[in-house]
Amino acid sequence: MADVSEEAVERVVRAMYENFGEQLTIDDMARTALFSKFHFSRIFRQITGISPGRFLSAVRLQAAKRLLISTSLTVADISNQVGYTSVGTFSSRFKSSVGVAPTLYRQNGGFRPLIPNDNRRNGWGSRSVPVRGEVLPSPDQADGLVFVGLFPEPIPQGSPVRCTVLDGPGHYELPNVPQGTWYVLAHSVAPGRGPVVPDPTAADAVPWVGSSGPIAIGSRTELDTVNVRLRPMRIIDPPLLLALLDTGLDRVDATGT
Repeated sequence: MADVSEEAVERVVRAMYENFGEQLTIDDMARTALFSKFHFSRIFRQITGISPGRFLSAVRLQAAKRLLISTSLTVADISNQVGYTSVGTFSSRFKSSVGVAPTLYRQNGGFRPLIPNDNRRNGWGSRSVPVRGEVLPSPDQADGLVFVGLFPEPIPQGSPVRCTVLDGPGHYELPNVPQGTWYVLAHSVAPGRGPVVPDPTAADAVPWVGSSGPIAIGSRTELDTVNVRLRPMRIIDPPLLLALLDTGLDRVDATGT
């Protein structure tokens, strides 16, 4: 049954990538999955970690990232192509999810020199603890920097609560993590081994990704180590919305405030 459910979700995700400019409804997705919409919504969230609507929004923004760095289309044209009726709404959602405005994303070639922490969450609760563990490599993984971030949802978007960049798989530490429920998300792209904006439907090299969570940190939490195993990204994994660090710099600070 698990295989059947995963195949159904994959059919729907492929339909999202092929029709991201159209107004796909939950009913449309459920018909593609061959499930009732209530059962479909439940299994979709179980398998991907987020709702179908959130996944579709992420696919549209991922397509917008690709168009921004591969075409000369205006932001308004791209907004329309990926299914938005308001360029203002598109620009606002793009910036909150990717971390920079569409125009700046294009100017920087899809990269950014700094990923700041989301310090708005620092005052939550009366206690903070470090989150430590190992990023474990995939057996077929090539060398490359590894980004590790702590997010409130199982999708890498917006500003992480804490983050770091490793020279490769190995030990990581995210200090002073505030109370809350978080996900440790990691991804790694070997230099020259794939496009700036990965397309899981294409034959191009894809990044290695990994996740662990949810991790609940309360007033008396004692955490064990939180390990993350990297693996090739699958089509049913939520898109990597956060703009990648510019690894061409001598050393990139991913812990700025």
